[in-house]
Amino acid sequence: MCRLYSLQATHPTRSACELLDAQNAMIQQSRHDARGLSNPHGWGMGQVTSGTTSCFRQVEPAAESESYRKEALTTEGTTVLTHVRRATVGDPSHANTHPFRHGSALLIHNGHIPAFDAVRPHLLDRLSDERKRYIRGNTDSEHVLALLLQLRDEAPDAPLHEITREALQRIQSWVEHEAPSATPDPTDADTQSLSHDELEDILALNLLWTDGTTLAGSRLNRTLWTLDRSGVRACPLCGDDHADPPPDADYHATVFASERITDEDWTEVPNGSVFSTSIDAARHLEPLTTG
Repeated sequence: MCRLYSLQATHPTRSACELLDAQNAMIQQSRHDARGLSNPHGWGMGQVTSGTTSCFRQVEPAAESESYRKEALTTEGTTVLTHVRRATVGDPSHANTHPFRHGSALLIHNGHIPAFDAVRPHLLDRLSDERKRYIRGNTDSEHVLALLLQLRDEAPDAPLHEITREALQRIQSWVEHEAPSATPDPTDADTQSLSHDELEDILALNLLWTDGTTLAGSRLNRTLWTLDRSGVRACPLCGDDHADPPPDADYHATVFASERITDEDWTEVPNGSVFSTSIDAARHLEPLTTG
């Protein structure tokens, strides 16, 4: 059910090796992931550089795409988002391919919303007419981005992890109302080992999104790992530095991914978490449920 990668850094950073050549690079996860399944229903890369958001998407499998390598080699930003898709809600089409972009915002998602046809009217009722018009496809993921941005419009000074928490809690309540047999809360089940049919009844919202400035997201009922990098180092795969900050600058980056991509010291994000990054790219993480 899709694989994710994101990076937030203090200075523009290239992610080509993690997308192409690392031990468990994203292109490899397109062929087969830790579950042994392929993610063949499209791919996309988004980036934020000097305040400008850009995005490239393609329905062709990443592992078979000539464009994937070209885009991976040129993708560079203070924020980078990459997604390889295994379709759940929404057919494989360009409109349903991640990342979803609304203005300067981008979102990628791993998981699904149970009974989405019934939940969708609740979500749409929470949106302004303008936010509704932004939606082009029929995935649950793009609707979630519209909800996040609606909440952001209403509380522009709120930290993004708080916006993310409110969105998830609203979706949890709608799922609980429309699909009483579903599991909308964090579960201890090993979702890696569950069948597709068993996963259908579990709300899963692993989100990574940016408003064009800050990276934020959540882990809910899918795997998610994180990694902190302080200082620029020569890449062990290509030998090059992946960032070129000024000599006296403090460089920091935070990475998130569905699976550990390199042999570095990754940490598992606790299930039922929301997070955001600060101006120095440091991670701030809180439980989804507080109090």
